[in-house]
Amino acid sequence: MSNGCTCGKRCTADINGQCPNELKAPGGCNNPCTVFKTDQYCCNSGSCGPTDYSKFFKDRCPAAYSYPKDDATSKVVFTCPGGTNYKVVFCP
Repeated sequence: MSNGCTCGKRCTADINGQCPNELKAPGGCNNPCTVFKTDQYCCNSGSCGPTDYSKFFKDRCPAAYSYPKDDATSKVVFTCPGGTNYKVVFCP
């Protein structure tokens, strides 16, 4: 990738189509912190672990970052120098 950026892997799973009912949002799938607003899902205390919802995402996209402390198994890391313009593309 140009400008010194490094990019992670792709995920081709149908997250929106398989989204758990309680996380469904118009046109997508919310993250559990947005829906439930609890420390279990938001990890505000700094001591949290994977949940059934993070496992749902991790099962479908194993290299993706699925909850706030998921550093050990995530391989999707994006780093770019300050001032970089980002372009995120979601494919059908």
